[in-house]
Amino acid sequence: MPLVTAEATVLQAFPYSETSKILRLLTADHGVQSVIAKGARRAKSRFGGVLEPFTDGTATFYLKPNRDLHTLREFELNRPRQGLGRDLVRFGGASLLAEIVLRTSSEQEAPELFHRVRAALTDLESAPEAQVEARALAHAWGLIATLGFAPALHRCVHCAGPLPDGDLFFDYGAGGLLCGTCGGGAGGGRVMPERARTDLQALMLGDAVELDRTAAHWQLLARFLAYHLVDPGALRSLDFLAEQLGEL
Repeated sequence: MPLVTAEATVLQAFPYSETSKILRLLTADHGVQSVIAKGARRAKSRFGGVLEPFTDGTATFYLKPNRDLHTLREFELNRPRQGLGRDLVRFGGASLLAEIVLRTSSEQEAPELFHRVRAALTDLESAPEAQVEARALAHAWGLIATLGFAPALHRCVHCAGPLPDGDLFFDYGAGGLLCGTCGGGAGGGRVMPERARTDLQALMLGDAVELDRTAAHWQLLARFLAYHLVDPGALRSLDFLAEQLGEL
């Protein structure tokens, strides 16, 4: 079995037995990998207590062909990201990004995804408090675009025709806006005001904007993900953010 060394970000960490941990790592060359860190929960572990969510480091692990779980040999810490854990909204936003990646990604190389997630976590950790919520929304939509299932906002998702100005119908299942000819009104969607469309276009580019109704934007994101994630179960991170923000 080959010994692999790769830059990695810890997306998830949870206990395994009394002494070990299982980690979900995001890497550029090997996508998402699950590894077991044997002895990581011992007081004198060689990992030194650094294997926490959102930590950046260099991971060395045995990559076993046709296996779902690999063995972590070393993890050299580069950035602990402790600031994300000191603020619940920052932590919730980071958890949302991790959960989206874990629901959609594979073991295939994904350098663009890897660098986008790292940059997003860095930004969430350092953003001014007043901008954290908008930055979390922007990074979630930007991540969706990177993963390749962004909603259609510039042309009708049904006929590919141009979209007029004004309020339009957003179809969750189809994945975007409908023109006047194809326009809906049935279940599975909502009317999107022109200002909300402009805001969403900016968010998908990664721009944090001043949002009049953040609750509506979170609801749009939650319902869009419910239709388009491979594993469509409820996202715990969205429930957590709802509790912290009190507005979803």
